[in-house]
Amino acid sequence: MDIAILGGTGDIGEGLALRLAADTSHEVLIGSRDAGKAETKAAEYTTELDSRGLDREVYGFENVAAVERADVVVLAVPPYHVGDTVEAIADSLDDGDILVSPATGMKRDEEGFHYHKPGAGSVTRIAADAAPEGVAVVGAFHNLAAARLANLDADLGIDTLVIGDDEDAKAIVADVAEGIEGLRALDAGGIANAPEIEGLTPLLINVASNNERLHDLGIRFQ
Repeated sequence: MDIAILGGTGDIGEGLALRLAADTSHEVLIGSRDAGKAETKAAEYTTELDSRGLDREVYGFENVAAVERADVVVLAVPPYHVGDTVEAIADSLDDGDILVSPATGMKRDEEGFHYHKPGAGSVTRIAADAAPEGVAVVGAFHNLAAARLANLDADLGIDTLVIGDDEDAKAIVADVAEGIEGLRALDAGGIANAPEIEGLTPLLINVASNNERLHDLGIRFQ
């Protein structure tokens, strides 16, 4: 499939782009509001892959152009931009396309990070409410440490929780996720369960920041 990663120039976008390009046969497209920035980052990712003997190319486009080419669109943008981003690309989405939301709302104070639950209930729900009819929304990749994901020398051995109300779309995203070596996808139910999934991210950040050698903390359910 063709997978567009909007916000693919950021931390989680970089990790997903590198892992998907390195470990799967999917075409990886980087999306940004600035086409030049997307092209530059895509070239950097291609160079990194080439340095490891991987003959894969990552492509960069402005967001709408990336979406027009994609079957799966990952919204790797800050949580407060998710709704606006979906609205901006809505006319470029086709029936059967899948949106993937990895974002989680957080606030930080002197004690650490805390889950900031949006009025809609979750960031995944914001994406679903903004998505056009015929486009499924799936939540995934919320709880992955961006630096660990982007380090192709690091073994993952972690899980990602996948949520969605469209079972077929959820299965496709789970299959994409499991194409990444060392990543296991677990079905966590429908979008109504998104707050519980998204709320794990600040917990992991707090544990990682307060314990030595846990800076790239992930989850493994056993």
